[in-house]
Amino acid sequence: MVFYDFLKLTFLFLFLGFLSIIIFFLPYFLAQKKISKEKLSSYECGFNPFSDTRNEFDVKFFLVGILFMIFDLELTFLFPFLVSINKLDSLGLTTAYIFILVLSVGFFYE
Repeated sequence: MVFYDFLKLTFLFLFLGFLSIIIFFLPYFLAQKKISKEKLSSYECGFNPFSDTRNEFDVKFFLVGILFMIFDLELTFLFPFLVSINKLDSLGLTTAYIFILVLSVGFFYE
């Protein structure tokens, strides 16, 4: 009985892998390929690039990305607390408050 379950699971993973490969490569074969100068040019807010596109980014762009990740993770981890706020005991509420405090300190540090 256990072997049959593993056989089903193996078949599922093989099918999902095959389906993933098909979904990944199918647009490559079906898409129209019209290469033009506009498609190959770099895009910078609707304007032609002012300098070489291989310059290093400013650190501010990375900080904005890190702040986005902090807020995204904060919402992801706080959602279970908000859903079950009526069922939490004092330990659960304390954990939620400590989590919010750590995120706030990280945000102000950033």
